Amino acid sequence: MQVSIKLINIDRFQEIEFPKLEGRTLIGFCAPTHGFNLPPIMLKFIWNFPRIKQTDVFILNTRAGMKLSKLFLPGLSGFAQFYAAIVLMVKGYKIRGMQPLDLPSNWISLHPGLKQKVVESLFERHERITKKFAERILTGGSKYKALLSLPIDVLLFPVAFGYYIIGRFAIAKTFYADNACTRCRQCEKQCPVTAIKMIQGRPYWTFSCESCMRCMNNCPERAIQTSHTFSIVAWYLIFSLFLPWVLRKFYGLDFIQINSHSWLANRIEDIIIWGIGLLIIWLLYFLTHYLLRFHFFNNIISYTSFTKYKFWRRYGPVNSKL
Repeated sequence: MQVSIKLINIDRFQEIEFPKLEGRTLIGFCAPTHGFNLPPIMLKFIWNFPRIKQTDVFILNTRAGMKLSKLFLPGLSGFAQFYAAIVLMVKGYKIRGMQPLDLPSNWISLHPGLKQKVVESLFERHERITKKFAERILTGGSKYKALLSLPIDVLLFPVAFGYYIIGRFAIAKTFYADNACTRCRQCEKQCPVTAIKMIQGRPYWTFSCESCMRCMNNCPERAIQTSHTFSIVAWYLIFSLFLPWVLRKFYGLDFIQINSHSWLANRIEDIIIWGIGLLIIWLLYFLTHYLLRFHFFNNIISYTSFTKYKFWRRYGPVNSKL
C-alpha cells in the first residue's frame, strides 16, 4: 500500500499555512503530554485547525513511561487525548484512533533521566506498538487504547487545569544558566516556543516557558540548571509565610476565615493569592537573574541544585558533554 504523507512541524509555531486537502484524508495529531494535557502550542494548533470534509483523524500522545525491573509502568495522559478529541469532534472530524505511547519520562528538572538500557527497552516496546497501531488505522480500522485509562484521566482534570493556569508559570521561573554558560545561545535558538531571551548577556526564561527540557538536554556545556533548593525555600517563604502575613496584617483575614467562605469565594481568593505569588516570584526571579552575574552567588544557587551533579542524568547527543 502506497501512502502519501505530509508532515507539519509546529515547533516555534507562529503562522503555519494549513494544508489544502481534498478527498478522503487521514490526519494525525501527535504531541507529548504536558501537565496532564497537550502542550499549549498544540492546543492552539488544534483549535485553529480548519474544518475539512470527509476527514478522519487520530490522536497520538507520548507520556512519561517508566520501568520497574522488568515491569513497564504506564504514564498518565490526563486530558491530553480527550480535550483534543472533543474539539476535533465539534469541528466535524471522525476520531479513528486514540493511542498513548509510554516513552522515557523527560521531566528532568524533577527527576534524573532514565538509564540508557531502560530508554532503549521503552523505545523497542513502543516501536512495535506504534507499527501495530499504524497498520490498524491505515487498513481502515479503529483503535481507542486511550479509553482504557479514562477513569484515572478524568480524576486528573483538576491537576491539569491547575497546572495550565498557574503551575507552568511558576515552574518557568526555576531555570537558569550557571557559570559554565558560554553564551552560545543554543538554548535561545532551539526553544520551541521562543521563551528564552538573552538579558544582560545571560539566558532568561520568560513565563512562556513550557518546561519541555530541550534546553537542558541540548546544552553543550550542561550549564542549564533547575534551582531546586532555592525555589523550594522561596516558594515556602512566599506562600506559607509572607502572603498569610499580608492577609492578616492588611485585610484581617487568616486561612481559617478563608476556609469558612463559600467554595466560589475560596477559589477567587486562591486565584488572587496565586496571582500575587506569581508576581513576587517574577520579581524574585528577575533579581536572582541579575545576581547570577556574580560567581559567588551563582555557585550558591548551582550547588544547591540537584541538576548540577552528574548523577542527575540528562538525555542528549552521544558526542555531547552530557
